[in-house]
Amino acid sequence: MTGATYDALVIGSGPNGLVAANLLADAGWSVLVLEAQPDAGGAVRSSHELADGFVHDTFSAFYPFARASPVMLGLDLERHGLTWSHPPAVQGHPFPDGSWALLHRDRGITADLAERAHPGDGEAWLRLCADWDAIGPALIDALLTPFPPVRGGLGVLTRLRHVGGVDFVRTLLSPALTMLDGRLGGEALRTLVAGNAGHADIPLDAAGSGMLGLLLTMMGQTVGFPAPQGGAGELSAAMVRRLESLGGEVRCDAEVVAVETDRGRATGVRLRSGERYAARRAVVADVGVEALYRHLLDPSDVPARVARGLDRFEMDPATVKVDWALDGPIPWASAPEHAPGTLHLAASRAEMAEATAQVASGYVPAHPFMLAGQMTTADPTRSPAGTEAVWAYTHVPQQTRGDAADGAASGSGSTGGTVGGDWGPDDRERFADRMQARFEELAPGFGSLVRARRVLGPRELEQRNANLVGGAVGAGTSQLHQMLLFRPVPGQWGRAETGVAGLYLGSAAAHPGGGVHGAPGSNAARAALAHARVSTLTALPRSVGRSVRGTLGRGTAGGGAS
Repeated sequence: MTGATYDALVIGSGPNGLVAANLLADAGWSVLVLEAQPDAGGAVRSSHELADGFVHDTFSAFYPFARASPVMLGLDLERHGLTWSHPPAVQGHPFPDGSWALLHRDRGITADLAERAHPGDGEAWLRLCADWDAIGPALIDALLTPFPPVRGGLGVLTRLRHVGGVDFVRTLLSPALTMLDGRLGGEALRTLVAGNAGHADIPLDAAGSGMLGLLLTMMGQTVGFPAPQGGAGELSAAMVRRLESLGGEVRCDAEVVAVETDRGRATGVRLRSGERYAARRAVVADVGVEALYRHLLDPSDVPARVARGLDRFEMDPATVKVDWALDGPIPWASAPEHAPGTLHLAASRAEMAEATAQVASGYVPAHPFMLAGQMTTADPTRSPAGTEAVWAYTHVPQQTRGDAADGAASGSGSTGGTVGGDWGPDDRERFADRMQARFEELAPGFGSLVRARRVLGPRELEQRNANLVGGAVGAGTSQLHQMLLFRPVPGQWGRAETGVAGLYLGSAAAHPGGGVHGAPGSNAARAALAHARVSTLTALPRSVGRSVRGTLGRGTAGGGAS
């Protein structure tokens, strides 16, 4: 059975797929997005399945990148029904002694809190924020554009002298655990930055981890960590509405099982149902790198250098995520001065490092470092008045050697019982008990407020989104050996081109990696549009090609091609 023909087919309706589809539709292309799941959105979706009146985000929840990325801002999704909601404070880290580290969108409030905790840190924080004001936008531009980042790189170089030159570069390349030790004296903000570095899988004592920690912290300070009002799915819904307003289409329950080629060029796709769709110009794959090269393409179509690189491709750790519907706010033993949306739960920077090292060594962490969210605090529409929708997730090994809580890798015990690492129902519930105990230590009575609990282990996450292979949320490790020109594999130079003409990788597996910034989708769309322009010109007589070159360039620039 053969379906229609489109200028472009997009496999997967995650944020990158939807960004690519929107930019291609902006350029006047006919676009069809094909999604295997019943709903669009990939890892940006929400559900009502826990309890009546509660909205829980299934995967991601807060979106600083979406408010800092030029790609996402350029979509102007507010015109298509998206409303952002901000919590009173961006982030919080509760300590065992009852004190809090807090990041507020008002840098003056952040500085005042830091100054009260450790004299001198307030002024030091404002100096760091001023440095970020000078160089941050150029750095974000460099990180989110195709490799090599010529424009953004030049912007960073021209601004370096205003922020300390080589000394600032040294700061960016420092490990998250120590990067601010010479700038700040107190623990509060240094711990928050280290916690933000822990959002990815770079060891906190490794070079480069500090840059991610500082990047996320400063985005929290400048644009906040907002949540879509009504649920994460509202962000995806706005992107779908924008695409449909341009004539694009999204089809769900449509699993692509093959990318079809002819003489080395992608020509269309085949669905599990047997249906086929043809692509005149491009196929953009918002899928995992192994899914594309080892399942969707015939092995004979995969370039030899890519096939060799796949053997060394490294996934990031697996994930366990727990959602709670609470009958009241979290009963903190010591309430923060400003209620944060995002939470980091660990006793100290040292404990964070211990937990991440245990995961990297193949051990289930005895005291998991948890990222958590108070969603009703951030967006009151998420649950009935007087209640709270809460989530927390933590990393666990892809391949488990043991449980650090039983003494195999740590002398310390943990609540919740030994976890074997098969992540069946017993493992999931035991580990969820361990995670819940972390809340109970800081908020006695937390468990008594639980109306409902949902535990999503690595298998459940992958079942809901095939790109989360083994429960990995980063589509591949974020460590330096698999980033920039090495992403997804050496030899592709951080580009969206796949080695198959007309086929572009537009997922978080491609440069610059994870986060809802839309850059991989944008990079794929830019590459497709650029190749289409070249193909059009080379197909025309030379004199005609010269006369229309400028017209074609102007016609596609608005679609993000330049």
